[in-house]
Amino acid sequence: MATATATIDLNAIRQNWQKLRRLSSGDTAAVVKANAYGLGVKQVASALYNEGARIFFIATAEEGAELRSIVGKIPDIYIFSGHMTGDTDLIKNYSLIPLINSIEQLSRHCELSKEQKFGIQLDTGMNRLGMEPMEWETVKELTLSLNPVLIMSHLACADEPRHEMNAMQLQNFRRLTDKINVKKSLSATGGILLGPEYHFDLTRPGIGIYGCSPMQDCFSVLKIEIPVIQIREIGRGETVGYGNTWTAPSKRKIATISAGYADGLFRLLSTNTRLYFQDIGCPIVGRISMDLIGVDITSLDVEPEKLELINSQQTIDKIAGGAKTIGYEFLTSLGNRYHRNYKGLIE
Repeated sequence: MATATATIDLNAIRQNWQKLRRLSSGDTAAVVKANAYGLGVKQVASALYNEGARIFFIATAEEGAELRSIVGKIPDIYIFSGHMTGDTDLIKNYSLIPLINSIEQLSRHCELSKEQKFGIQLDTGMNRLGMEPMEWETVKELTLSLNPVLIMSHLACADEPRHEMNAMQLQNFRRLTDKINVKKSLSATGGILLGPEYHFDLTRPGIGIYGCSPMQDCFSVLKIEIPVIQIREIGRGETVGYGNTWTAPSKRKIATISAGYADGLFRLLSTNTRLYFQDIGCPIVGRISMDLIGVDITSLDVEPEKLELINSQQTIDKIAGGAKTIGYEFLTSLGNRYHRNYKGLIE
């Protein structure tokens, strides 16, 4: 089989969520947007539900409808994008909770689905989503009379604990929600790690569940194994891959493996990454192409059938760093060609 295998450890996902739950001083939700960060929303959300998660956050109403069919009627499902044009039927039919981001969305929700639960998202300085302070003050009294079930905001720099933005946003959130008797939420994974003053009533861990920074000492969630298609010996001065970007300094043994940038393995990884056979790292040589990668396996005394890209020695964060990106982008770019194998799957 020429297809790479991604093994997702659902037990590790459960344990990471429980760890973040124990660190949180209020209730703990789970963020499973973008197909559970690329790892499979059906399997991941089911595992988290079985572990006790009863509040989920997703990006869009369409994701919410899919999630409802997975987790059933009980959990609360919040939509970060709010109540967009065309979302009304999905919000009603699947009992979704839009997080209202603007006066326009508030008007739409009141007009089309006033009986449905909703939350409010406030902009405390990130300038991404949510009502700005002046906008909120204009409609606060009206909004509160409609009984929102949650008021939230999002931290811009929570992965940098000493960043002054964290304290500023905390102060802004407190000021905007002072004396309001509605459940409040400010923190995702990074905010949880900042400490209890950032937790409020509900935390929303996302990337930490999937074993990535800023979460520390988390359980490894992903292993990627890539088949070797062909092995050849090349002489000093021969090149590998498109553009002749790598030249053999001496006689070398090169494995061609079955993955590439169509599988989310960015071309920037070409000069910064190794693949592993047991505990031996073998460097990528030449450019990563759409479906194939050259790997120098001269240091091995066997001809391997497969090599490992993600394992206990080489984490998601390390791979992402080699491509000058972050774990979020790496995970959500993995693509559809992997054979996905789930450990800890409850049928």
